[in-house]
Amino acid sequence: MDRDFLIELFGGFGPVTIRRMFSGYGVSADGINFSLVLRGAVFLRDDATTITRFESEGSRPFQYEMKGKPRVMGSYWQLPDRLYDDPDEMAEWARAAFAAAERAMLAKRSKAKKVTKRKAAVRRMG
Repeated sequence: MDRDFLIELFGGFGPVTIRRMFSGYGVSADGINFSLVLRGAVFLRDDATTITRFESEGSRPFQYEMKGKPRVMGSYWQLPDRLYDDPDEMAEWARAAFAAAERAMLAKRSKAKKVTKRKAAVRRMG
């Protein structure tokens, strides 16, 4: 898959940035990465809100090997094949993946703030 194909695939979603990442590409919008393109497959970000859609389509999570052992990255699932030919529904799935990535980013920021506050409280007490 090349950049032009990916720009067309995500065209219904809106403007995206395609960057080299690992041995493939990362797809982002507004600075938020919501898709990986590796080994000729597109993987979309998911979370508890969207996971059932992927499961019901028979999709699989992104998997890779590290030190000879398989690792599963459950936050990215493979795009169902039928969506490559359905631009409207593809755009809907891309919007859902972007929303999942936004939720993950907000949760991470919130967690980081709590840790910072706890560290500051410990310093004051110490």
